[in-house]
Amino acid sequence: MSVRAGKAYEAAADRLRAQILDGALPRGTRLPTESVLAAELGVSRATVREALRLLAAQGLVRTSKGARGGSYVTAPSPGHISESLRSGLDLLAVADDLTLEELLEARELLEVPAARLAAKRRSLEHLQRLRGSIPERPLALASGEQFALNRDFHSVVIEASGNTLLRIAAQPVFLVLQTHLARSQLGRRFHRAINDHHRSIASAIEAGRARAAEQEMRAHLRFLRPFYEQAWRYALSAREQR
Repeated sequence: MSVRAGKAYEAAADRLRAQILDGALPRGTRLPTESVLAAELGVSRATVREALRLLAAQGLVRTSKGARGGSYVTAPSPGHISESLRSGLDLLAVADDLTLEELLEARELLEVPAARLAAKRRSLEHLQRLRGSIPERPLALASGEQFALNRDFHSVVIEASGNTLLRIAAQPVFLVLQTHLARSQLGRRFHRAINDHHRSIASAIEAGRARAAEQEMRAHLRFLRPFYEQAWRYALSAREQR
């Protein structure tokens, strides 16, 4: 049966994706050549090539060259899925289909439990990385460095929760919010307070005090709310002036 609905390469990719997800094409399987796939799907080789590029971008196929080259079924990593989700959230936010309130609500629902779990499951490496992401003199750093350390701190907390699904879901929500915050104008009080909050969260996690870690993270996110609201207004104003 030939592929007709929608764009041909998207429909071809859908057919192959379905076979990968239902196990008909297990991980590691080498896919047939472009010519064979084109005949099976009823499309051109160029269409198959575009379908494979789409699946590769989604982390479902990898293509290599050479004598042993070809296209192989793979599986997306948590980081790849998280990045794809972040891109989608960015687009929804720009299109005003996703509100700040929804993002903040989701972040609290995800990162507060992550902090609690991190206090129970953190490793020595996690604790070292947490401490390493809290600078002794934050105000001596450039704004970009401060935001990079802020990103690292929250990434480690989420990772230390030991829950892959939390990591996939929480990381993109945090990054979308941080991107908006980084584009706004923030003063010294903000960066000093962030550092103090991070120390309190890290101390609770290091001590294994799950409830305290949860409470510290919730207080931290509530402190951030007015800054996010300011950043959101700033972004909206910038878009309207374009």
